[in-house]
Amino acid sequence: MALATRTERTPSLIGSVWRSTVGKKAVMAVTGVIMLAYLVAHMLGNLKVFFGAGEFNHYGAWIRTIGEPFLHHKWFLWIARVVLGSAVVLHGVAAFQLSRRDLAARPAKYAHARRRASYATRTMRWGGVILALFIVWHILDLTTLTVNPNAEEGRPYENLVASFDRPPVTALYIVAMLALGLHIRHGFWSAAQTLGANSPRRDRLFKVLANALALLLTCGFIAVPVGVMTGVVS
Repeated sequence: MALATRTERTPSLIGSVWRSTVGKKAVMAVTGVIMLAYLVAHMLGNLKVFFGAGEFNHYGAWIRTIGEPFLHHKWFLWIARVVLGSAVVLHGVAAFQLSRRDLAARPAKYAHARRRASYATRTMRWGGVILALFIVWHILDLTTLTVNPNAEEGRPYENLVASFDRPPVTALYIVAMLALGLHIRHGFWSAAQTLGANSPRRDRLFKVLANALALLLTCGFIAVPVGVMTGVVS
């Protein structure tokens, strides 16, 4: 009599982590740290626009040569884009799946509406959607130059000024940066909790850091279009 055998596939460690709620939160925290590091570097680079076209354009050319001669021209830039793009996708997918999981766990609406979180917490989902749409626009505007009719390859300073000379684009950018500030404020705090970096004694410190970092990045990014609008950058 033949015995039927059944082969069960052992789930991989990565798959098990990804399927768990804690794992998805950890992915969001780690990818959030990657994106935050990029935002700090990106903001500092953007602020070079206040030192004139020569320095800003030189900076734009320099980031394409990082790693040479070990890396070919633009290789570092493309590696950074792949890492950042992967972080954005993983962050978004994990956030969406966690949101669906949370809604499934509480299918019935509460009998009485109540404020269950801060304004930043309640707008995290919409803020994420706004930022995702803005990223697509920002790439088309200042990377591929597809939607910037006055842009010219190899002239980042002039392209940036041409972009923010359009009031609707400036308004879109400022709204997106305000959404970014709220996202960072809540996300930094959530990442600290997920990664176990906080404690009751350090709660106040992390809240201060979250607020300060969100304010710094928001003001730093908004300073550029404001500089163009006021003629400081032209």
